[in-house]
Amino acid sequence: MAEVLRKVKPKAQPSEISRNLRAAYARAWVRVKATKKEPLWAIAEITIPLISVGAYVFLYRALNAPPSFASFVVIGGTVIAFWANVLWNMSAQFYWEKETGNLEMYFVAPISTMAVLLGMALGGIINTSTRALSILIIGSYVFQAPLHLSDPIAALIVFILTIISLYALGMLFASLFMLYGREAWHTANLLQEPVYFFSGFFFPITGNRFFPFAIQVAASLIPLTVGLDAIRRVLVLGAGLNQIPLHVLGLVAFVSVLLPLSKKGLDFMERLAKKEGRLTLRWQ
Repeated sequence: MAEVLRKVKPKAQPSEISRNLRAAYARAWVRVKATKKEPLWAIAEITIPLISVGAYVFLYRALNAPPSFASFVVIGGTVIAFWANVLWNMSAQFYWEKETGNLEMYFVAPISTMAVLLGMALGGIINTSTRALSILIIGSYVFQAPLHLSDPIAALIVFILTIISLYALGMLFASLFMLYGREAWHTANLLQEPVYFFSGFFFPITGNRFFPFAIQVAASLIPLTVGLDAIRRVLVLGAGLNQIPLHVLGLVAFVSVLLPLSKKGLDFMERLAKKEGRLTLRWQ
C-alpha cells in the first residue's frame, strides 16, 4: 500500500497567474451574464443618457452654436456610461460586497484583489461598450451630429488609454471607499456631478475662453478630461495621432501613476482587513 501511495503523483496546483486569471474570468462572466438577465436595465441605461444629450443639443441649437457642439455632447453622453460604470460598479463594489457579507471570501481566497477588480472591469467594459456604442450611433443619427473619423488607429489608442486610466482610478477608489465605510454612497454621489462639470461631458473644457486657465489646468488632472478631449478631437475635428501628442502622453502618465497607486491601496486594505478584521464587518 505504501508503494502504491508513493507512486501516486499529487495533483499539480495551478500557478498564481493561473489562479488570478481564473478569478478575473469568473468575475467578468458574472457581470456579462447578469446584464443579459435584465434587458430593461440596458434599455434604461441607453435611454436616460440620450435624454440629457438631447436637452444639451437643443440648447446649443437654440444658441446657434456650431454643429460640432452637438457632436461634443453626443460623445460626452457616450463616455458617461463608462464613468458611471467606474464609479458605481468598480469603486463602490467592495463596499457592496462587504454589506452583503461576501467580502470575506475575497480576502481568504488565494488570489489578488486586483484580479477580482480586473474581472469586474472586463465584464463592465464589455457591457458598457455595447451601451456606449448604442448611445453614439442613436445619438448621432437622431440629433444629426457630424463625426469625422480620419485616423481609426488614433481613436483606438486614445480610447484604450482612456479606459485603462479610468478603471485604474476605479481600483484606487475601491480601496478608499472601503476605508470610508458607509460613507461610500455619499462619496460616490459627491464625485458624480463635479466630474461631470470639470470633465466637460456636455461642453469642451480645454480652449474654452469662458473658463479661467487655472480651472482648465485643474480639470486636466482628471484623466477623463484629457481622454474625452482627445476623443472629441479625433472623432469630431478629424485630428490624427500626431496632433494630440500631449493628450497621449498625459493618458500614459495617468496609467503609469494610477495603476501602482491602486495596487498599493488594495494591498493596504487587505492588510488592514487581516490585521484588524473590521473591514469584513457589515454596517461598519
